[in-house]
Order: sequence, then C-alpha cells, then structure tokens
Amino acid sequence: MLSVVIPTHESERALVRTLACLVPGATAGLVQEVILADAGSSDETAAIGDVAGCRFMPVPGPLGARLSAAAASARASWLMFLRPGTVLDSGWLRATEDFLAGQAEEGRRAATFRPASSGRRPMLQEALSLALAALFRPLDPDRGLIVHKSLYARLGGHRADVGDAEADLLRRIGASRVTVLRAEASSIT
Repeated sequence: MLSVVIPTHESERALVRTLACLVPGATAGLVQEVILADAGSSDETAAIGDVAGCRFMPVPGPLGARLSAAAASARASWLMFLRPGTVLDSGWLRATEDFLAGQAEEGRRAATFRPASSGRRPMLQEALSLALAALFRPLDPDRGLIVHKSLYARLGGHRADVGDAEADLLRRIGASRVTVLRAEASSIT
C-alpha cells in the first residue's frame, strides 16, 4: 500500500532510527518498499539501506529531482515521504491504516503526522494546542507526508527548481487537503 521515500545524503545515523520505526508497518504489510533517494553518500547509508532491505537509488541533482525520481519508480499507489531522522510514534501504523481506509482510491487528501508533544499535558490543553497548531502552524516536512501517487502527479510532484522542494509541495497541496494524523513524528538529528 505504501512506498516510503527517504532522501538521504550522509545519513547513516539518522536513517537507522527512521527505518526502525517502519518495521511494524513492513511486518503488517502496509509498507511495501522503502526507497532511499541518495545524493551521493560516502558513509554507510547504502550499507544500512541494504541490510534493511531498502532500494538504494543514487540520483544526482537537487532534492526535488531525487524525490520526484524515487516517486516515479515507486510500486505502491500511496507515497510516504520521510526525512532521515524522523521517528514516528508507535501509533503511526494504526493512524495511517485508518486514514488510508477512509480515502477513495484516487486519494484527494494527503496526511501528515502531528508534532511531538512536549510532555504530558492535560487532555484539554493538548487538544487546544493541536487545534491551534493545525490552524496556525505551517505544514512541516519534518512531520512526513502521505499522498496518493495520482494527487502527487496532478500537482507536478516535487519540483527540482525550488529551494525547499518539500515545503513547496506541501504549500501546493494546501492545508485544507491535509489530514493531521493522531500519531506523532519527532525529528532526531
């Protein structure tokens, strides 16, 4: 169901934690493949990907070109873009399955994970914080993105000619078409 695309460059340490959190999705059959769109790493990024069963795809050029090439080669109909170092909490699998189950095959909506909370807060305070973040915080590539390949293609995918290709794609999708899932993503560098 999901092809996970991770843009890498000298990402060996950050990549391990990201791949580890994807294991439950692979064993459940949700994660069909993981593609590492690499910018020419000379560290152990390729070896780590190989051990984890990832497809290592060296692609020269800017980030947008690497992400677009990896998305074009993906086998699944849904794409999940994660940065190396993004760690999803244990609820990501259920939240993602629920989101995908509620989508038509063509996927008119995209999804992202909510930001990691800063600790235990009362439920009302947490709900208010999440609502304010959804309304006023711009979409953040560090929280990942799940998008159907057809929506991705209609939007022109990641552009190679912009400075921040991930943020540019999120802007073109638009906050009104993005569901914030009930699972958290934190960024470990």
